[in-house]
Amino acid sequence: MRGRSEITAAELAKILIDARARTLALVSDLTDEQLMGPRLPTVNPLLWEIGHVSWFQEKWVLRHRGKEKPIRGDGDALYDSGRVPHDSRWDLPLPSRNETLAYMQQVMNRIIERLGAIELDREEMYFHYLAVFHEDMHDEAFTYTRQTLGYPRPPLTALPEGARDGQTSGGPLSGDVEIPGGTFLLGATPDIPFVFDNEKWAHPAVIRPFRIARAPVTNLEFAAFVEDKGYLRRECWNDEGWSWREQARAEHPLYWHREAGGRWYRRRYDELAPLEEHHPVIHVNWYEAEAYCRWAGRRLPTEAEWEVAASGEPSPDRRTVAGRKRTFPWGEDPPSPAVANLDAHTGGCIDVGALAAGESAFGCRQMVGNVWEWTNTTFGPYPGFVPDPYKEYSEPWFGTRRVLRGGCWATRSRLIRNTWRNFYTPDRRDVLAGFRTCAP
Repeated sequence: MRGRSEITAAELAKILIDARARTLALVSDLTDEQLMGPRLPTVNPLLWEIGHVSWFQEKWVLRHRGKEKPIRGDGDALYDSGRVPHDSRWDLPLPSRNETLAYMQQVMNRIIERLGAIELDREEMYFHYLAVFHEDMHDEAFTYTRQTLGYPRPPLTALPEGARDGQTSGGPLSGDVEIPGGTFLLGATPDIPFVFDNEKWAHPAVIRPFRIARAPVTNLEFAAFVEDKGYLRRECWNDEGWSWREQARAEHPLYWHREAGGRWYRRRYDELAPLEEHHPVIHVNWYEAEAYCRWAGRRLPTEAEWEVAASGEPSPDRRTVAGRKRTFPWGEDPPSPAVANLDAHTGGCIDVGALAAGESAFGCRQMVGNVWEWTNTTFGPYPGFVPDPYKEYSEPWFGTRRVLRGGCWATRSRLIRNTWRNFYTPDRRDVLAGFRTCAP
C-alpha cells in the first residue's frame, strides 16, 4: 500500500483477496480435529476464528455501512466475540468446514460487489480498512496459534533461498544510541488514510535524553540470564512477575529445551532446532523482559521513547529532537524485504544485525518487524480520546495491558507503522514478542 496516499476500490479489493488467501493458507492443511484444537485460554478454535473474521467483515461493511440483512441468521450468536464467552466457543454448533468456507466466500463476494458499485469516500474506506486489517491481525494470531499447538510450520510463501541468505544474516548488533531530549509529537497525524482510535491524535510529549539499544535482546544475551539462574532469583522480579513465575514454574523462555550436553534448542512449530544465538529472543512476556532488565542493570523503554527512537530525527546540532516525524524508521517509503522482516517472507526471525538499510535516523535497527517489542507503558488513551465505531477495540482494555511496538516477522507490511500500538496482558508468552532495553 502506498504510504499516506488514498487507495482505489480495485486496490482495496486486491488487498481483501490477498488477506483471504493468507487466512486460507494458514488453515487449509489442518485436519478437522486440528481446526478445533484443545480448549486453552490463549487460543480460539480455528474453525470458529475464521468464521468470526468473515462475520466481522459482514457486520461492519455490509450490515453497518451497507444496511444489508445478515447472511446467516445465527451469525451474531456464533461469532460475536463480545457476546460469546471464550470458553464456550468449543461448544457452539459451528458450521462444518465446508459451510464455513462457503460463508466466507459469500461475504467476500458481496464486499467486492459493493466496492464496484459505490463511491469510495473516506468514511466508506474506513470500514473496508477496518475489515481487512482485522483479518490481517487474526492471520498473525493463526500463525502463533500453530506454534502454541505444535502444528506444522504454516505453508506461507518465503523469500528464495539466495535472497533469504542475504537478508537474514548479520550477526549481533551491540551498543546503544543516544537520543536527545525535547518535545515530540506522540501518536498519529490525520493525513494517514487509516489509524486506529488508540493512535489518535499526535500530541506533545516531553522526552528526556536517554540511551536505547541499537537492537533487541538476542537469544544469546537472554541465555546468559537463564544460565545465571535469573528465573530463580527473587530480586530480579517485581511482585506480580514473581507470582506469575512461581505459578508457571518458569525457568526459561517458552519453547526452550536443553538437550544432553547443555545445548539449548527451541521448538519451532513441530520441530526442535538449535537456538539461533543472534536472533531476538521471542515468546517472552512482559514479566520476563522486565526481570532480564533488572538482572542486566537496564530498563524497558516507555512507548514515547520507543516512538522517538523509531520515528524521530535529530536537530541539525543533534542537541534536541527535530520537529519532523517519519512514518517508518527508514523514512516514507513503504516496507520491503530490504528494510524490514515482515509478511512472513522469511518464515521466522532473523539476525538482529541484518537489514541495516532499515535503521532509524538515530541508528536503531529492526524497530519495525522481526519481533514485537514490549514497552514499560500501560495501555491507555491519548488526550481527547474518542472511540471509533468499533468501540470494543481499545477502550475495554485500557489500564490492563502493556503496550508493544513495531510488529513482527508475521505482521503484514500494510498494517504496521511507527505509531501502531499493540497491547497484551503482561503474562502472554505465546505472542511473537521480544524487547530492547534502555540504559537506566
